Amino acid sequence: MTATVFAPDSAQPLAELERTAARVAEVLAGLGVRPGIRVLFKADNSAGWVTVLLGLARAGASIVLLDHQDKAEETTRVHRLTGAALSIVDDDAVPPAEGRTVYVYQLLAAAAARTGPALDGPLDLDVWRALPDGLIMWSSGSTGTPKGIVKTGARFLDNLRRNAEHMGHRRDDVLLPLLPFSHQYGLSMVLIAWLVRCSLVIAPYRRPDRALRMAGQTGATVLDATPATYRTLANLVDRRPGAPADLRTVRLFCSGAAPLDPTVTARYLALFGKPLLDSYGSTELGNVAFATADNPVATGQPVDGMGVRIVGDDGEPLGAGEIGEIEVDSPDLMEGYLDADGQVDPAPRTWRRTGDLGRLDEHGNLEVAGRKLAVRRFGYTLYPELIEARLATAGCSTKVIATPDERRGSSLTFFVEDETGADVARWREQICAVLPAYEQPNRVVVLDRLPLNRNGKPDRAALERAALQLPAEVPA
Repeated sequence: MTATVFAPDSAQPLAELERTAARVAEVLAGLGVRPGIRVLFKADNSAGWVTVLLGLARAGASIVLLDHQDKAEETTRVHRLTGAALSIVDDDAVPPAEGRTVYVYQLLAAAAARTGPALDGPLDLDVWRALPDGLIMWSSGSTGTPKGIVKTGARFLDNLRRNAEHMGHRRDDVLLPLLPFSHQYGLSMVLIAWLVRCSLVIAPYRRPDRALRMAGQTGATVLDATPATYRTLANLVDRRPGAPADLRTVRLFCSGAAPLDPTVTARYLALFGKPLLDSYGSTELGNVAFATADNPVATGQPVDGMGVRIVGDDGEPLGAGEIGEIEVDSPDLMEGYLDADGQVDPAPRTWRRTGDLGRLDEHGNLEVAGRKLAVRRFGYTLYPELIEARLATAGCSTKVIATPDERRGSSLTFFVEDETGADVARWREQICAVLPAYEQPNRVVVLDRLPLNRNGKPDRAALERAALQLPAEVPA
């Protein structure tokens, strides 16, 4: 099969897209983009996005990626911080308030007017690979202002090459990532398709119904999405006769970006006879560990070259099965964060604490329990995401939000996701049957769907705001 890039309104061979990308690189050079020049790129998923990304890399630009939904104030802040010489946006993205801006369609139109260089093989990205700041991405900002995460193209691509080998991606695969391409997970799948020379489907990831149809039309073989998207897809399959046929060619259902609910995995086993394959990683560290078809345990084993260990509060390594903080020694670690002057503050290349809790089993499989966010309640130290993990095993999809309480130390609000509309009393009873008294909820709120952030993760900040606005609570 010829590697093809499919979009809702187009299909073109990957080699043809690369030729256009090479012409885009020439257009960028005419706009003053030289190797090492920082260019801000802010657009939604499209075939044009992939073309411009590869064009920027071919031109040797330092690519400053932004989510297309970022507001004008944040975009302008990033523009100033990075000193970007040029901004590239699409029609739906707000450009920065200053500096030169061009639109994706302008670059593509200018490239179409060129005859372009001949390519004997894949695009040569060696200049971009060697840049110390070839790629600048952003932290979620959940604990403050988003931080610029600086990576080299070489380390980013090397991580993806080992990722693809670990998962067994093949040239005859058709990858369908239902993810924003401007973030680590989505960008990884775009560039894995380029590295492996396999097909890529660019589907409307915020419209799973349309994505489901495209999966059937293109013969998708590898689906990557967040747990929330998988839940929505399963609900669509349940409601639409014949919908499972749209996913009949999928051989790998891969998940990431948020903890995987065991109940969702069970649904996919029942529907398709295949498990959801969980993963672990971060923008700073790269893609760290993946469950595979022949080892569908937790988040699986680390990719080749990654060091993973579990340590206690004293920093000493723990044994198999013991829960503690995850530390990673990554050969693909970021170069560092951007400092206040837009320069790189180097990151020490050593074992790095992640702030995540987990354990390794006797076979080296990594199970991620959640963030190491401790709260005090009734004299006990509690970890809300560990509570969530235990409840998920018991069939309850919930987020536990702690808010200040002078008497108890913390008040706990449990937000339960339940599309069936079961009442609060039923869920409170089920929750209390699993948890000891000091972990039981002050409030239970049932939602048909948890709010999500742009990465497809449950939006804890939105839930915290909601918890603070709730009326008087149940004593505990």
